[in-house]
Amino acid sequence: MTKSPRIVRTLADLRAALHPHRLAGERIGFVPTMGALHDGHMSLVQRAQAACGISVVSIFVNPTQFAPGEDLDVYPRTEAADLARLAEVGCDLVYLPSVGEMYPEGSRTDVRVNGLSDLLDGIHRPHFFYGVATVVARLFIHVQPDVAVFGEKDYQQLQVIRRMVRDLGFAIEIVGAPTWRDADGLAQSSRNTYLDREDRRTAGAINQVLHRAACRLAAGRSGEEVLREARATLERVGFERVDYVALVDPDSLEALAPGPLQRGQAARLLVAAWLGQTRLIDNMDGSRRV
Repeated sequence: MTKSPRIVRTLADLRAALHPHRLAGERIGFVPTMGALHDGHMSLVQRAQAACGISVVSIFVNPTQFAPGEDLDVYPRTEAADLARLAEVGCDLVYLPSVGEMYPEGSRTDVRVNGLSDLLDGIHRPHFFYGVATVVARLFIHVQPDVAVFGEKDYQQLQVIRRMVRDLGFAIEIVGAPTWRDADGLAQSSRNTYLDREDRRTAGAINQVLHRAACRLAAGRSGEEVLREARATLERVGFERVDYVALVDPDSLEALAPGPLQRGQAARLLVAAWLGQTRLIDNMDGSRRV
């Protein structure tokens, strides 16, 4: 049985809608999105529902995280379908702010998480995480949730947000939820809709390459050898460009020292690569446990 969520589009209406729940002492769970919702998003909503009495989802295509020439104008916008999906899982409230609501006229305040924002994706999209941190901070101030849920598919984003929350003292628990995957292992993403049929057949290889790399690290192979092989495999199967394949500390995102991982050493494998005009990212635990 579906339950249509309450829809609000302004900060004033959002606060009015949440006020009685705050007075009642109910915990508020929040999932920020840019819409074009898929099963992975629904899993995040369900995590928020399991942790809190009230679930809030925002849908806002944030212009500040797109550079000139990127896909802001064509990014999928599917409001009616998104609202129907959220009704199916019983989401309580959907926040659909305008650009003017999020960035009032004359707005001059940005949030920058230095260091973490400047590695990996930050090298290839230097604007990106500054836009993400700014909009998420503003959404946190608007919604004032107790818990916010983010997918681990965007692992660097998750770490940037965790650091921002810690540094700025937001009283919000950040929950990282496992990546939701298609049957062939491809991480679900709104941008997967850009893939043509041939590229979609190739795309699942990115997860297979990460899995093989993780197994080889666990077996004691050196990090540089594993990363070199992973990049070569991606290029061989049809990825036109590989922005990076990296083995990093899970918290700092700094590259690990050359050589095999030590037993019990934590590590994260991350990759970004292109199929046609579509940039895919993925990651996997690369820790050597025994």
